[in-house]
Amino acid sequence: MTLLADLLSTVFERRQRPQAPDVDDDRPMPDLTRALVGAAGEVSGRTMARQILDRYGRMDDGEKRAFFGHLARDMALSVDAVRAALDGYAEGQTPSSYRAFLDAAEPPRQELIRRLNRLPGATGTLVAMRADLLRLGRGDDALMALDLDFRHLFASWFNRGFLVLRPISWESPAHILEKIIAYEAVHAIDSWDDLRRRLEPEDRRCFAFFHPAMPDDPLIFVEVALTEGVPGSIRDLLAEERPRLEARRADTATFYSISNCQAGLAGISFGNSLIKQVVDDLSLELPGLKTFVTLSPIPGLVPWLAREDRGHDVTDAAGMRALAARYLVHAKRADGLPLDPVARFHLGNGAEVFRIHADADPSEKGRAQSGGAMVNYLYDLDKVAQNHERFATAHAIAMSPEVKALAAAESVRT
Repeated sequence: MTLLADLLSTVFERRQRPQAPDVDDDRPMPDLTRALVGAAGEVSGRTMARQILDRYGRMDDGEKRAFFGHLARDMALSVDAVRAALDGYAEGQTPSSYRAFLDAAEPPRQELIRRLNRLPGATGTLVAMRADLLRLGRGDDALMALDLDFRHLFASWFNRGFLVLRPISWESPAHILEKIIAYEAVHAIDSWDDLRRRLEPEDRRCFAFFHPAMPDDPLIFVEVALTEGVPGSIRDLLAEERPRLEARRADTATFYSISNCQAGLAGISFGNSLIKQVVDDLSLELPGLKTFVTLSPIPGLVPWLAREDRGHDVTDAAGMRALAARYLVHAKRADGLPLDPVARFHLGNGAEVFRIHADADPSEKGRAQSGGAMVNYLYDLDKVAQNHERFATAHAIAMSPEVKALAAAESVRT
């Protein structure tokens, strides 16, 4: 952990929460939000911020949507002010004209969000507010424009320099463990015993990013299995009676579940930094680890097979592996990026499509989304940077010779 992260982690013990408003300000919400943006006094500003967040917490969905409509409509940019400021800057590019342009080019709602965030404990509330906005604002251009302001601010507030990586173990506080169970998005944790099997043995690891302003809520976490060789089945990794491995004997670290925890931080990427940090930490702890892979779902495979009318071609394991290879390598969005969201994530991080396994996830979810198939993405530390650049600039997909041959064979068949 960096020195900054160490310093930030000390904030974790400061569990401040917003206090109840000192007075009941009965002004309409639009008047209150405008007053907060223009407030000069710190105490009065904090009181208004408490009042706004307290009222928001009591709103139903219809009232929340009206509140977002007010921010989108009444606290948007002034086009005339932006034009005038830009004209002034064009006439003389001075610090004052540039400052005037910056002020005009920022909608008042951004300053409102900043001032709300000055209240202790407000960051988590604002993250939840954005989750509401994403849920209620689908299809509404004005509300999605408002979301860009939340996203712009969150990208700064939650940048890697402020995040603290913490190991999660069976000894972690119960309230954190409860959230790991609740937020697990890839392979459901069925019970406390199931969680214990994922955290307690020495060949298992779990790491999470936290933010000092949200010390009780993980932002994202990854579960890791230390193995001998590259695994090809999640069933084997999670089996209740599986054999345990001494950590020092492991040669492979397998990332088998990465879960984003906060719906209100959608689009704010932590996964890339998380994987790189965990690789660095595990490499220092266990020098014998030479291979870093995932065991990942292929969530778009079954829908793609249905659209391509290829479901009937999956008659055996070889056919499934070949079709999965074709999907991962050749199925693209309109922008040229892979259709599969998990593939986009790992390939964008510099991984390569390494191995494909049929009948690797027999769960109901695994069958429904990928016909039971799973894929290993390999993080070859000597090639990650090169793979990332080629994917970012040319959408080139790094793949092993085995996967390349599978995809080519399926292409010949079609």
